Amino acid sequence: MKTTITSVLAIMLACSGSTAFGQQGDQRILAAHEALRTGDRATLARLAATPEQHVLDQYVPYWLLLNKLARTDPPPTTELAAYIAAHPGEVTAERLRAVWLKRLAADKDWSGFLRLSREVAAPDAELRCLVWHARQLTGDQTVLHEVAQQWLELADAHEACQPVLQAAVRHKAVDDDAVWWHFRRQIDSRTPERAYDTLTWLHGNKNGEAKALGHAIKSPAVYLDRLPANFAVTRSGREFALAALVRLARQDALAAAARFARISNRLGNDDLSYVHVAMALHAAQSRLPQAMDWFGAAGEVPMTNAQREWRVRAALRASDWRQVERYIKALPQATRAAPEWVYWLARAHAAQGHTSDAQALYASIATDVHYYGLLAAEELGQPFPPPPPDSPPTAQDTARARNDTGLQRSLALYRLDLRTEAVREWLRAVQGKDAPFLVAAAQLALADGHYDRAINTAELADPRANFNLRFVAPYRNLIEPQVRIQGLDMAWVYGLMRQESRFIAPARSHAGAQGLMQVMPATGKWVAKQIGLQGYHQGMLTDPDTNVQLGTSYMRLILDDLDNHPVLAAAGYNAGPGRARRWRDTQPIDATIYVETIPIDETRDYVKKVLANAVIYAAMFEQQPQSLKARLGIIGAAPSN
Repeated sequence: MKTTITSVLAIMLACSGSTAFGQQGDQRILAAHEALRTGDRATLARLAATPEQHVLDQYVPYWLLLNKLARTDPPPTTELAAYIAAHPGEVTAERLRAVWLKRLAADKDWSGFLRLSREVAAPDAELRCLVWHARQLTGDQTVLHEVAQQWLELADAHEACQPVLQAAVRHKAVDDDAVWWHFRRQIDSRTPERAYDTLTWLHGNKNGEAKALGHAIKSPAVYLDRLPANFAVTRSGREFALAALVRLARQDALAAAARFARISNRLGNDDLSYVHVAMALHAAQSRLPQAMDWFGAAGEVPMTNAQREWRVRAALRASDWRQVERYIKALPQATRAAPEWVYWLARAHAAQGHTSDAQALYASIATDVHYYGLLAAEELGQPFPPPPPDSPPTAQDTARARNDTGLQRSLALYRLDLRTEAVREWLRAVQGKDAPFLVAAAQLALADGHYDRAINTAELADPRANFNLRFVAPYRNLIEPQVRIQGLDMAWVYGLMRQESRFIAPARSHAGAQGLMQVMPATGKWVAKQIGLQGYHQGMLTDPDTNVQLGTSYMRLILDDLDNHPVLAAAGYNAGPGRARRWRDTQPIDATIYVETIPIDETRDYVKKVLANAVIYAAMFEQQPQSLKARLGIIGAAPSN
């Protein structure tokens, strides 16, 4: 008979003084956590009634209160308030307050909700929306003015904002043009279904309009081909046609342009500009040369930040450096100051012969150790040198870190494999701390094998130093043999692995990728077949040896398929080799431009970080200056079909 976890924990509880989990009392904490998972209030209450001298003891009553808040009979307010008061500023108190607020909202106790919400110093997007809703329901109509002032920022607002947004429309705090703008932003997104609600704010629940919008979203080409001659007579008729054009442009910008040409004479100037910008954005993301013409046809009209940035990228792909300069200077000031646009403005200056302007811009970011900083430094003749050894923390700083109760709780939670709670405690413990403390904390994490905490905490201390902490190289005994077998660059493998998992062996992404090299189950099965790995099953992905074998084999297969180019292979590892192949051009292209015009934000950021990581690891492994530009090189022309 298989023994259950609960029964094992019960036996362990009976064994006083046991240290099977590393510290006396650990078994009680695990039993409480299991009771929370199973909803066993009686066990939680019994364990909470017998406190012990354990660094995690406060978690037991916290879990009991969470259990009570999930029931139909929540605990008394005094009991919740007493726990929060006893643990001010600590993770458990703040998490408890957050759950309590959600319970008050679910119970529609808006007065109690508002009182408690005032204790939250930095509300997240959901809480901000709920506070607005609570204020409006309790008679504070000034909230509608606040919503109206921030309307342009709320197209992607949390779902909890929907009631107060609708109230703002109903009470005419925003006009119809603003609401249609909101509608348009939702249409040109991954979740166009949210536009149905916005439509009802304007016109109520008209089934005919909802049905027409559904056709425009789901079958845009058919919808446009069947437009009646008088579609433009009403605002909704025009907007649904525009919605269909935008949805079609996301699939096929040229098909959208052909249909746009047929109906453009029935649209106003603002509508024409809107469609040109939308088509230009998706054409730029599809690397179509028409993107530049369509951005030009739109003129200087209001654009989203993403549209303005893709206008620059379209000019980059066209190697039109004059327009690159012009479009970067048209970005909002805060955006223009980001390293990527500083670097590309410098490149635009250099391409036009403005050498001194270019060098001044390069110098402004060349000391930053990131993708653009490394590129800028090379333009000034400074390849990345081997970094100096880290300065060890002082004994005093080490003692400060070891004696920090937040870090102690985090390490204890890691010991019990309660990783989510451990990370929360760690993040709170290092928040606002000075650099010497952070370095000591990172060393503490490294010594305990928590590589992600070591890397991130050292980065927080100083992103230009602490390279031995920020670029740890664990698992050499697993990785080095596979690197030799596959003929891979060790620095590139470590650069990719650092970005994939931060060396967390049990890491699992939302998409299902697993392990040190974040191998997807389907990929693992395919690679296992390619390399003849006998007896493979999905559970083997969590084994570090198998995970590294499959990940490095996949890297080799992708490299072989993509001209042995590390940029293409990094993009392929993240987004799939088919996409990396489609993003090539019909002519050879500077790899920096290829990377900058990757249409998926996550993949674009990923490739930059992997390549920058590889340069730094190479400098550390080889103790020689390294060139990022040499690694990037040129992306060859896409092979003709």
